[in-house]
Amino acid sequence: MGILKTTLAIAAVSTLISPALAETAKPDIHSLVTPSVVAEMRQWIDTEIVRISITAQNDRYQELSQDKIDALDKQWVAERESEDKPLIAATLSNPLSVYLARLQGKSLGLYAEIFVMDQNGLNVGQSSITGDFWQGDEAKFQKTFDVSSDALFIDEPEWDDEARIWRAQVNFTVTDADNTTSIGAVTMEVNLTELQRRSLPGA
Repeated sequence: MGILKTTLAIAAVSTLISPALAETAKPDIHSLVTPSVVAEMRQWIDTEIVRISITAQNDRYQELSQDKIDALDKQWVAERESEDKPLIAATLSNPLSVYLARLQGKSLGLYAEIFVMDQNGLNVGQSSITGDFWQGDEAKFQKTFDVSSDALFIDEPEWDDEARIWRAQVNFTVTDADNTTSIGAVTMEVNLTELQRRSLPGA
């Protein structure tokens, strides 16, 4: 094949591929993350393993000073680049993290990430490694646990350029078995592109 024909062929393939890779229109998150979708999420989190895990960490750490919280967070970030990962390994291997990882897997692409926080905003369990250990300085915690026992905060959709999907974090407070006392919070990152596909007729 000559150079000209090769160039034209590459251009034709690029034309076919580019639309599929382009950023799609921003979805209407409130039409997708409906009360029934949120109710299903709450059902997955309203379990004994979640409550026991959060309560155990609350008892272990109590109300930490900011200095100690910062130290744990710095340790987590440093371990991400280190071969020795005691804090990360202990967190990712605990029963709650195993449960969340299975939940993410069972969702068949609907949940992109799930992590549970204690009363200090520190991770208790997670389905994958997060960038940091402390979430207490972010809206996901401040607009849920810090607000009320039934608080719900749905963040704005974000385009994931690598996965080519729209994502959004659904965050809510986690309570005790009586639903009266806030014990922590959870973030469930939803693949909105997949949720939108499932909402189509016949899907």
